[in-house]
Amino acid sequence: MSEIVWEVSKTCFCEHAGQEVSLEKEVAYPADFLPDRPRILAHRCSHGLTCNQFNRPACLWAGANPDYDPFR
Repeated sequence: MSEIVWEVSKTCFCEHAGQEVSLEKEVAYPADFLPDRPRILAHRCSHGLTCNQFNRPACLWAGANPDYDPFR
Protein backbone atom coordinates (compact mmCIF):
# COMPACT_ATOMS: atom_id res chain seq x y z
CA MET A 1 0.00 0.00 0.00
CA SER A 2 1.31 3.46 -0.81
CA GLU A 3 2.15 5.99 1.88
CA ILE A 4 1.94 9.80 1.86
CA VAL A 5 4.05 11.73 4.41
CA TRP A 6 5.26 15.29 5.05
CA GLU A 7 9.08 15.58 5.27
CA VAL A 8 11.29 18.55 6.16
CA SER A 9 13.57 19.49 3.26
CA LYS A 10 15.12 22.79 4.50
CA THR A 11 15.27 24.88 7.64
CA CYS A 12 16.14 28.58 7.89
CA PHE A 13 15.47 31.75 9.88
CA CYS A 14 12.57 33.73 8.43
CA GLU A 15 12.70 37.49 9.02
CA HIS A 16 8.96 37.81 8.41
CA ALA A 17 8.02 35.19 11.00
CA GLY A 18 10.87 36.12 13.34
CA GLN A 19 11.80 32.50 14.00
CA GLU A 20 13.20 29.30 12.54
CA VAL A 21 10.87 27.78 9.92
CA SER A 22 10.96 24.59 7.85
CA LEU A 23 10.15 24.01 4.19
CA GLU A 24 8.20 20.75 4.04
CA LYS A 25 7.34 18.55 1.10
CA GLU A 26 4.52 16.05 0.77
CA VAL A 27 5.94 12.81 -0.65
CA ALA A 28 3.98 9.84 -1.97
CA TYR A 29 5.88 6.58 -1.64
CA PRO A 30 4.61 3.76 -3.89
CA ALA A 31 3.73 0.31 -2.63
CA ASP A 32 6.65 -2.07 -2.10
CA PHE A 33 5.90 -4.16 -5.16
CA LEU A 34 5.79 -1.20 -7.60
CA PRO A 35 8.97 -0.01 -9.34
CA ASP A 36 7.93 3.68 -9.23
CA ARG A 37 10.00 6.38 -7.57
CA PRO A 38 8.62 8.56 -4.74
CA ARG A 39 6.73 11.64 -6.00
CA ILE A 40 6.61 15.11 -4.50
CA LEU A 41 3.00 16.24 -4.35
CA ALA A 42 3.19 19.62 -2.58
CA HIS A 43 5.35 22.08 -0.64
CA ARG A 44 4.49 24.18 2.42
CA CYS A 45 6.10 26.26 5.15
CA SER A 46 5.79 25.07 8.73
CA HIS A 47 4.77 28.59 9.81
CA GLY A 48 2.55 29.43 6.80
CA LEU A 49 -0.83 29.40 8.56
CA THR A 50 0.35 31.80 11.26
CA CYS A 51 2.01 34.14 8.75
CA ASN A 52 -1.25 34.50 6.82
CA GLN A 53 -2.84 36.02 9.95
CA PHE A 54 -0.41 38.99 9.97
CA ASN A 55 -1.44 42.39 8.56
CA ARG A 56 1.21 42.26 5.80
CA PRO A 57 1.69 39.75 2.95
CA ALA A 58 3.62 36.63 3.98
CA CYS A 59 5.75 34.67 1.47
CA LEU A 60 5.66 32.35 -1.51
CA TRP A 61 5.25 29.22 0.65
CA ALA A 62 2.37 30.69 2.66
CA GLY A 63 0.62 31.44 -0.63
CA ALA A 64 0.29 35.19 -0.14
CA ASN A 65 3.38 36.93 -1.58
CA PRO A 66 5.18 35.40 -4.58
CA ASP A 67 7.99 38.00 -4.37
CA TYR A 68 9.42 36.83 -1.02
CA ASP A 69 11.07 33.42 -0.56
CA PRO A 70 12.90 32.94 2.78
CA PHE A 71 14.42 29.65 1.58
CA ARG A 72 16.16 31.19 -1.44
